[in-house]
Parts: sequence; structure tokens; C-alpha cells
Amino acid sequence: MATRVPHRKAQRAAMMLGIGLGGFVDGIVLHQIVQWHNMLSNWMPPTTLEAMHVNMIWDGLFHAVVWLVTLAGVFVLWNAAYHRERIPPLREFVGRLMFGWGLFNLVEGIIDHQLLGVHYVRQVANYTVYNMTFLAIGGVGFILVGWVLMRTGRRDVIEV
Repeated sequence: MATRVPHRKAQRAAMMLGIGLGGFVDGIVLHQIVQWHNMLSNWMPPTTLEAMHVNMIWDGLFHAVVWLVTLAGVFVLWNAAYHRERIPPLREFVGRLMFGWGLFNLVEGIIDHQLLGVHYVRQVANYTVYNMTFLAIGGVGFILVGWVLMRTGRRDVIEV
């Protein structure tokens, strides 16, 4: 009778790495490159040097937390490999990365943008369009694509 070799740690690691990647893309692209917002830009618009300083500190704290989640994901993946746990097929692994990334976007978007209002995706008059697009594509879209890739990737598993 064929059985599947479990790979739960590696699956968790991929999700954690996806959450980390989502946070890094948010921080690097939206905070630094296009400069659409900072962590507290709705509560403390970065219009003075003091406000910019506070926003940079909170952006740095955000990056530190994202880095810790990513590092934890690396160690969980290492632990899986050390215990010779099978790594998921590429499609499933990428699906879990995308699922984690979408989960990050959805949770961060609902909490920071909608509930707390600490910042919006883009600090403009019509911010709702950006917030909803972020939730729809970056949150729900990534989760759905990730889920499909996870499910179809499991078909790639070799029975032993």
C-alpha cells in the first residue's frame, strides 16, 4: 500500500516565508520605492522632519517583525530538511508562499487600513479604491491562486 511522506513543517515554513515576503514587498515597494505610505502616515502625516522620523522608526519596527517571521520560516524549513521531511512539490510550495503572502495582505489590509486606519495603501483623497483593490487582488486573489496551486501541486506528489 502506498503512503505519502508527510511534510507539514515544510508546508508551515512556506506559509511563514510567504507572510515574510508579503511584508517585505509591502515595506520595500509601498513604503520606500513608490512612497505611497508609511506605517503611521494616516495618524501622523510625514510632513515635518519629526513626523518623518517617527514614521521611519515604525517602518523599521515593521521590517524587523517581518524579518523575524521570515527568519522563523527559514529555521522551520531547515528543521524539516534536517529531519529528512519531504519538501512539497514546487507548485504546492509556491502556492503556500502565495497563500501566506495573500494572508498577510488581507490581515494587514483589514487591520491597518480598514479598522485602525493607521495608513491607507495610497495616501490620496480617493484612498478607498486603492484599499479595496489591495484587499481584492493582494489579499483574496493571492489566497485563491495560492490555494489552487497548493491543491494542484499535491497531485505532483510521488507515492512511495
